Amino acid sequence: MSKKIPGNNSNNMDEKVVRGHLKIFLGYAPGVGKTYSMLNEANRILQRGENIIIGYLETHDRAETNKQINNLPIIPRKKIEYNGITLEEMDTESIINSKPKIVLVDELAHTNVPGSKYKKRYEDVLEILNNGIDVISTLNIQHLESLNDVIRQITGIKVRETIPDKIVQDADEVVVVDITPDALQNRLKRGNVYKQEVVNRALKNFFRKGNLNALREIALRQTAEEVDDDLAEYAEEHGIKDNWHTVERVIVCISSSPRAKKLIRRGARIAKKYKCEWIVIDVNCTSMFAPNLTDNDKKTLESHYQLARQLSAEVITLTGKSVSGEIAKFINDKHITQVILGHSRRTKLQTFLRGSTISKLIKHTKDVEFHIIPDES
Repeated sequence: MSKKIPGNNSNNMDEKVVRGHLKIFLGYAPGVGKTYSMLNEANRILQRGENIIIGYLETHDRAETNKQINNLPIIPRKKIEYNGITLEEMDTESIINSKPKIVLVDELAHTNVPGSKYKKRYEDVLEILNNGIDVISTLNIQHLESLNDVIRQITGIKVRETIPDKIVQDADEVVVVDITPDALQNRLKRGNVYKQEVVNRALKNFFRKGNLNALREIALRQTAEEVDDDLAEYAEEHGIKDNWHTVERVIVCISSSPRAKKLIRRGARIAKKYKCEWIVIDVNCTSMFAPNLTDNDKKTLESHYQLARQLSAEVITLTGKSVSGEIAKFINDKHITQVILGHSRRTKLQTFLRGSTISKLIKHTKDVEFHIIPDES
């Protein structure tokens, strides 16, 4: 993850600075304990004698969080005049000049006061990282840009402070701070998150149990995807071909046959059961022995695609001389765990000349479950 960049904080201008390590404490809602967890870890680091400071902290005057500050040194905030009001922001320049090993930066998605060097706090964090300083930060899942529409649909609230997903994807560590929605609501009722006068309104709006359950699942899934990407990268680096079944992945193999809709619906049910991604694929076979698609075949395929998308599947068309070869390669490359196919309608002669697609797939893949759906006709 670490990479070297040109540095200028040395007498040797040719010396390279190793980019700092970014760790993010990720939560699904305010009050789950991200800042508390960050401070708790910081105190353990301080006790080991490492040079760690607070660059920016927002405790929201929560007593338990305030207690966690203890002996952690704090860089004073920079004062900025805006519309006749004096506001405070993180002093990035002072942080860099103090040359700590690690700095805490709360609320990664914060928008800076106009007049600041950067528009968003994550940009300040990138500058700190580029100066070889490690950063520990906090973030709520609703601030990821790609989830903006989903969050608004769930909560009815448009989140205006967002950060690019790449910031989280490129982080060296992401730690999910997780408690149950019931526990979070209890924290809220006790006044541990917000002042008592706003608690009832919060419970009826953003902190409704349905909202919290949905946000929690999104946060856990997001982290699972990051872990899965790391695992795939590790497997590729170490030449591991085995399918480790860390998460289910379903594909449905279709053709222009009208029976394919049954396969698609079966795929949707299996994907729903495992709450996993699923893909509908067909193969544009370029073999000289493959029959050409008629206009009617193309219309039928398009209707299959439409049904698949309605059921939230990704649709992919592969191209190659061998149907089984292309599907097997896709299964292996994407670590597919479950494959849904229909019974072959090839005649004995066709099977003799071209072989069985199902048999070839079983032969050329490992650790995959095949669902062969019978032809009711």
